[in-house]
Amino acid sequence: MKALVLSGGSGTRMRPLSHSMPKQLIPIANKPVLEHVLDSLRVLGVTEIGLVVGDREAQIAEVIGDGSRFGTRVTYIRQLRPLGLAHCVKLARPFLGGEDFVMYLGDCVLADGIGPIAEEFRALRPAAQIVVHRVADPRPFGVVETDETGAVLRVVEKPERPRSDLVMTGVYFFTPAVHEAVDRIVPGRRGELEITDAVQWLLTSGQEVRASLYRGYWSDAGRVEDVLECNRRLLARLSRDIAGHVDAASLVRGDVVLGPGARVIASSVEGPAIIGPDTLIVDSHIGPGTSIGRDCVVRSTRLSDSIVLDGASIVAASGLRGSLIGRYTTVAPGRSDHRLVVGDHTRIELTT
Repeated sequence: MKALVLSGGSGTRMRPLSHSMPKQLIPIANKPVLEHVLDSLRVLGVTEIGLVVGDREAQIAEVIGDGSRFGTRVTYIRQLRPLGLAHCVKLARPFLGGEDFVMYLGDCVLADGIGPIAEEFRALRPAAQIVVHRVADPRPFGVVETDETGAVLRVVEKPERPRSDLVMTGVYFFTPAVHEAVDRIVPGRRGELEITDAVQWLLTSGQEVRASLYRGYWSDAGRVEDVLECNRRLLARLSRDIAGHVDAASLVRGDVVLGPGARVIASSVEGPAIIGPDTLIVDSHIGPGTSIGRDCVVRSTRLSDSIVLDGASIVAASGLRGSLIGRYTTVAPGRSDHRLVVGDHTRIELTT
């Protein structure tokens, strides 16, 4: 089985960060979302991955490379314009050939893995198998209606009155039957070839489509709030690993990962938290739910429940919580609590 990973979206809900980096490269627990996806595929035993990219191909390729460090081989497939998920399948047909494949959105995190679902697909081989999740409000999602056996009856994109609380997670398993479906559908109201239309075509033509319920933690990491929540969830799975230096005047409690070359000086760090290589923490308190990238400086600051990207500098910020700080950003002194969503190469001066 091959994999098709979609990483060409513009990420408008993640602006301003997505102006300068693909949303799939935003780090969660100090690892880009796309790397979490590739790790999940490796666990499934998938070694051939087609990666659909847009105009950020160079940035993604710089991070992912040829896939060898994930135990995979990555083939880059260029989508010049965002013309829909089913259009990605059409573009990837030469790569996919006549093989079964799993399609995985590149900003989707299923932290508990989908191994049993993949095995179910391999055993039963329906034309399509959709990974679904129960949510309280299904209206913003593609909704899947099923019978009591898990057979799909209908799929509806963002219905005003959903008949089901099962929504598409962004992971689909397909046999080659999907290629005919993609060829038969036409662009929808957004001018795109919708994968929901392709799945519905399979149903209408009498082919078997099944839904498999994923019960673990799922996030599409599409908004700042989603990214911070996902960061908290993944940090909670960490085990303590202190590879850097903690001086005698500091206290590190709980499950904290401290990268090589990182230094904690006259500070306290409360896990779960992760601090990247060669980062300096001085006279600060780092609270739980915090990820700090590599080559950062945090001085005289209280920081919790936040993500700080590589190269950022935060000095004398007395209370930062629920913040997402871009690469090589400078945050200057302040006294009261603040919440920041700051793009790359920015300087913020907080009022005193």
